[in-house]
Amino acid sequence: MILILTTPHGASHRRASEALRSAFLEIDSTLDVKVEDALSLCSGWFRAYYNSYAIPLRYWPDLWRRIERTQSQGASTGPAWLYRWGARPLFSYLARVQPKVVVAAEVGVCEIAAMYKRRTHAPFFLVGLELMDFNRAWVQPEVDLYPVVHPDLGLELEAAGAPRAKIFSCGMPIDPRFSHLPDRKEARRQLGVASDLPLILVLFGGSGYGRPRPIVEALQRVRAPFRAVFIAGRNRRLESTLLRMSMDRDAWRILAWVDNVHEWMAAADLVLSKPGGATVMEAAAAGLPFLAFDPLPGNEERTCAWLEKWRVGVWIKSPGQLSAVVERLLEQPGERARLAAQSSSLSHPRAAWDIAKAILSNTGRVEG
Repeated sequence: MILILTTPHGASHRRASEALRSAFLEIDSTLDVKVEDALSLCSGWFRAYYNSYAIPLRYWPDLWRRIERTQSQGASTGPAWLYRWGARPLFSYLARVQPKVVVAAEVGVCEIAAMYKRRTHAPFFLVGLELMDFNRAWVQPEVDLYPVVHPDLGLELEAAGAPRAKIFSCGMPIDPRFSHLPDRKEARRQLGVASDLPLILVLFGGSGYGRPRPIVEALQRVRAPFRAVFIAGRNRRLESTLLRMSMDRDAWRILAWVDNVHEWMAAADLVLSKPGGATVMEAAAAGLPFLAFDPLPGNEERTCAWLEKWRVGVWIKSPGQLSAVVERLLEQPGERARLAAQSSSLSHPRAAWDIAKAILSNTGRVEG
C-alpha cells in the first residue's frame, strides 16, 4: 500500500495528495493508493490542539506571525510527548495496514510518521512532501525523499540538515488537467468570454477566504479597460457581496464554486489571489503572472517573497498598490509578457508523475 497522509489545513495539502494519487494510478492502476486525513486518525483532543492555530491566525495575526516564525525554525513543531500520545490511534492504524510507502503532505504529519518509523523500525519508505512551506522540522533522519517545488527550497532544506541526495527538485503535484491546457483563445471560446480585453482572474480559494471590498474598490479605480472573473468558492456570503459591489460592471463576472479553474486560468491574463502553494503552481502551469494579495501571516508571506525573487509575480501590500500594479500591467503588455514567461519557467505540470516515478524507482513496484 501507498499511504498519503494529509490534513484539512488549507487546500494545497489535499489537492497535492489527490494529484499524486492520480499519478500513481495512471502509472500502475493495480497499485493500492490511499489518501487519508491524518488528524482524523488521531485522538479527538489532539485534533483540537492541532487545529487551535486558527484562533490566533484569525483574531491575532501578528501573534500568529511570531509563533509561526519561531516554530518554522525549530527542530519540532510541537512537544514530542504530546505527538506520541495524540497520534496513538494513527500509530495503531499504521501497524494494522503496514504501508510500503508513506507520503506526508504536512510537516507535523511528517514528524509523526518519522516518530513511528523510528520507534518501531517500520520499513516503509517515507516521503516529506514540502509544499512551499519550509520548516526545519521537515528534516528527520527517517525521511527517504524530499520532493521540493524549486531548487531554492531544496537549498533551504539542505542548510537545515537534509542530505542533498534525498532532495528532488521537481515542482508540486497539481491537478492533472493542468498538463494539457487549451490555449487562451480556445479557453475563452469554451467559457464564453470575449477576447477583446485582458482578463483578470480573482480567486478566493475553495472556501472563499479573503476581503472582497479592498480588492473590488482597488480594481474599480483602474482606468485601463479589462474584464474580470471573481470565483468566490463555497462562500455564499462572499458571492453575494461581490455581486452587490459589481452591479454596475458589465465586464465583471461573479462565480461561486467551479470545478474547471484550469480552464479559467488558461483563459486569463493575470491572476489575483491569496498565495496558496497549489494556486501559485497552477498559475505557473498556465503561464500567468501572479498578483499575491492578503497572504496569511507566516508561510504565505514567505511565498510572496519567493514569487518576487523568482520574478513570476508581485506581492501586493496595499489596495493602492493593487490599483497601480494592475493598471501598469494592463497598459504595458511587454512587462506582462515577461512575467508570464518567467511564470512558465516555474511550471512543472507533470510534477505528480515525476514524484510518483521517483518513489517507485526507489522502492520497486509496490504491491497492494
